[in-house]
Amino acid sequence: VLRCLGIPTRVITNFNSAHDKNLNLSIDKYIDVSGNNLHLSEDSVWNFHVWNESWFIRRDLGSFYDGWQVLDATPQEKSKGIYQCGPASTRAIKEGDVDLDYDSPFVFAAVNADCVTWIRYSKKRKERIYSDTRKIGKFISTKAVGTNSRVDVTANYKYPEVKEIPFKISYSQYKNSLMDDRKILVTAV
Repeated sequence: VLRCLGIPTRVITNFNSAHDKNLNLSIDKYIDVSGNNLHLSEDSVWNFHVWNESWFIRRDLGSFYDGWQVLDATPQEKSKGIYQCGPASTRAIKEGDVDLDYDSPFVFAAVNADCVTWIRYSKKRKERIYSDTRKIGKFISTKAVGTNSRVDVTANYKYPEVKEIPFKISYSQYKNSLMDDRKILVTAV
């Protein structure tokens, strides 16, 4: 419909898309001390999610936020009492300006949330045991104009992830660290 009105519009696919129900920028998973899932969070990670972007001038937000705006025709959460999402400025999402209207926090979380695993010892005591800051918002893509090629637009939504510097420790150091800290869960693949 927007294209029919002369508004530039394109389809966007976000792979590993976070659905952050409580907007804490964290997709939380809870396990008990035996490693069993506790299903205490409504957060989830979808293989992909698709929305639209349209090119708008944002007089309401200021010219800094002009450009591509996220519009989700299939919102899963209510915004201001109705099922809607957007128009959220991709510039606001990239800059982390989540205090703006039009669902910027929700879209920011969809491409930037951390996946966190917690051990829940009791109703009052939990401990974070794992955090993945790189899983969400991969290969954010659109179709190239005039071809069926994929165009990666991830840089429109987020800055490049900081690369970790790999380090090596000896097996005995690793084994001793496990003995010192029994809270680490190791899974063999």
